[in-house]
Amino acid sequence: MYLIHFPVSGKRKESWKALEQIKKDGKARAIGVSNFMVLHLEELLKETDIIPAMNQVEYHPFLQDTELKSYCNEKGILLEAYSPLAHGQKLEDERVTKLANRYGKTNAQILIRWSLQSGNVVIPKSKNPSRIKENADVFDFNLSPEDMKEISNWNENFRTCWDPTTVV
Repeated sequence: MYLIHFPVSGKRKESWKALEQIKKDGKARAIGVSNFMVLHLEELLKETDIIPAMNQVEYHPFLQDTELKSYCNEKGILLEAYSPLAHGQKLEDERVTKLANRYGKTNAQILIRWSLQSGNVVIPKSKNPSRIKENADVFDFNLSPEDMKEISNWNENFRTCWDPTTVV
């Protein structure tokens, strides 16, 4: 998977054409984008023969761009959630802790499970071997539909990284 990391103004078309050539040459099985918002994707799809396989964006319960998620789903673009733990800045949120206690899981596992059940690819980051193991141990439970619905109301447009919505 090769990705364009950021939708740089004036470089998107040229960058995408280069990735298309890499794919056509067999040097990548899939190509995608990162930090592309709907307007960037719409612009790209007017110019391309290949739809991005993935859009890697910051996505977690506190930053849910449902318009982007719906658009990606409609176009067959997989959404990959980087920073599914909001860079740890919301890890101790009392709502997350309440659910973690209910399920007998850690707060990180609740956030990761929510993202997976939302249909996202998830890439939590950790250098700590025990946390890496913990982050992967999320397949022995499901959040209830009621809890998924509750979490869907937590959006605060809380960004922990750059804001690609300002790029034209």
